[in-house]
Amino acid sequence: MERLLLVSMFQNATGLLKEIEPDLKGKSVAYIPTASRVERLGFLARMTRWVLHGMGLRVNAVDVSTASRETARRALADCDLVFVAGGNTFYLLQELRKSGADALLAEAVRAGKLYVGESAGAIVAAPDIAYSRAMDHPGQAPDLHDFTGLGLVDFYPVPHERNPELGPSADQIMREYGGTLDVRPFDDKQAIYVEDGVANILSA
Repeated sequence: MERLLLVSMFQNATGLLKEIEPDLKGKSVAYIPTASRVERLGFLARMTRWVLHGMGLRVNAVDVSTASRETARRALADCDLVFVAGGNTFYLLQELRKSGADALLAEAVRAGKLYVGESAGAIVAAPDIAYSRAMDHPGQAPDLHDFTGLGLVDFYPVPHERNPELGPSADQIMREYGGTLDVRPFDDKQAIYVEDGVANILSA
């Protein structure tokens, strides 16, 4: 059973994780903060780790831009769920691909591990991430020349709808791609929950 919870800002949607996974205490999460490295979001990444700890989870942080393939493989093999944090989607995809963690993530999801993707972590699950240029800068990933995403979902998540800073970018994506792609906007207090290919919007 493949399950994904795609959120804009995890701090606003912790209750939604508890809703779909009520028994979190003692479980382990492979936490991938890589996307935050180039967006100066280190504080938010650390805050998310604290929140996950506070929910009773054992957090194993794995930055795929520096970890070995074997370290990433062990982390994703040993965890109960995966959390991919927000930041720059293009940099995230570049580093996932360089490390081989892209294939490992897909394997983990197919094995039934819950995938929680926050912002960039939600976008990278799409079939292709080129549509997110209005929200992120491809220049942060100079070695990325193929924008094919992880393909964990068959639609295109658009986080941060109505957000004061990123909402205009979300609106631009909807204007540019609303007629050609299956774009799905959601705000900072919502999530898209996908279970075996069926996607529903959840509200905190």
